[in-house]
Amino acid sequence: MTQGWSAQDIPDQSGRTAVVTGANSGIGLVTARELARRGARVVLACRSEARGRAAADHIRSEVPGAQAEFRTLDLADLASVREFAAKLPYDRLDLLVNNAGVMALPYGKTADGFETQFGVNHLGHFALTGLLLPRLRAAGAARVVSVSSGMHALANIDIGDLNSEHRYRRWIVYGRSKTANLLFIHELARRLRAAGSDVVAAAAHPGYAATNLQTQAVRMEGRRAAERIVELGNRVMAQPAEAGALPTLYAATAPGVRPDSFTGPSLMMWRGAPARSWRARWTLNDVAGERLWVASEQLTGVTYEAL
Repeated sequence: MTQGWSAQDIPDQSGRTAVVTGANSGIGLVTARELARRGARVVLACRSEARGRAAADHIRSEVPGAQAEFRTLDLADLASVREFAAKLPYDRLDLLVNNAGVMALPYGKTADGFETQFGVNHLGHFALTGLLLPRLRAAGAARVVSVSSGMHALANIDIGDLNSEHRYRRWIVYGRSKTANLLFIHELARRLRAAGSDVVAAAAHPGYAATNLQTQAVRMEGRRAAERIVELGNRVMAQPAEAGALPTLYAATAPGVRPDSFTGPSLMMWRGAPARSWRARWTLNDVAGERLWVASEQLTGVTYEAL
């Protein structure tokens, strides 16, 4: 039952350790702050040291006694992902929130030569989850939550062109990366179940929330008029980041969250209290999930032990 669910309904998180990627702003920052408010030790995994440290300081100033720390993670660089996992000083991990992402960027490549949206939104998180999975399993009833989007409905993945080398349409490629997030959770949940693990893999999406994700691409391209239009849309139509974070927080903490569930805003996938969300049928395809998983292992060099 999610009717009216809010941040005040988050269960006590004392004694739990969480990693939140992209936690320096927007939904990630709110997620990290509310987990810390409920007693969790939260690791803010961010690319920018200046913004990451400032976010951790902000949480500690807003939440007295909060356990919030910054650690460097660049999902566009698999060497950084491996270094983050190797240096994380905790033997067990109760929660991994794969929140960071990019949206509708001009064509570009990661440090490892992958198309940026696919590389950051999917492959970086695939590698990170695999490297941290032994610690998640050591914690018992841990959770992995990946933040997808209602925009996954724009496109299914193209297994023959995962890096969009044949044709690049930024919004279609973004949709494919968000479909990849859902297929990853679908396959991870299936494999965890087959292995007898009690780790729960679930997905969420924020609806239309006012964050810097919308302005990222137009700002990169110097399109000031377009940036002002997007900012106006954020002010007039979008819900605040505090509301956009609720589906993620629900999937991460609420009792009874089912593996492979997809939580989003209750009102037309746009805004409202967390609720079960619609998802395209292709995100529940076992064959596609398996093929993407195998390709992701080959591309990242990360294999999931015992799964």
